[in-house]
Parts: sequence; C-alpha cells; structure tokens
Amino acid sequence: MKKYLTWALGAFVVFYLLTSPSGAARVVHNALGSLSDAGHSLSRFVNAL
Repeated sequence: MKKYLTWALGAFVVFYLLTSPSGAARVVHNALGSLSDAGHSLSRFVNAL
C-alpha cells in the first residue's frame, strides 16, 4: 500500500509541475528561502558561541 501511495504522490507532483509551473516555481522559491534563513540562523548561532 505504501508503495502505491509513493507512486501516486510522485505522479501528483509531476502533474502539478506540468500544469502549474508558476505555482511550482513559487514552492521551490519558498523552500530555498527557508533553507537560506535556516543557514543564516545557524551562522549567527555559531558566531555567537
């Protein structure tokens, strides 16, 4: 069952990317922005030590 859910989720992601490229770009942009913020926070924490 888990295998089928994984395939269904993958198919949905591909479908979403193909039908809504601007929405997909927004998701990627937000994810990378969050990673950048986490990196800056970690850098400030290490510098404060």
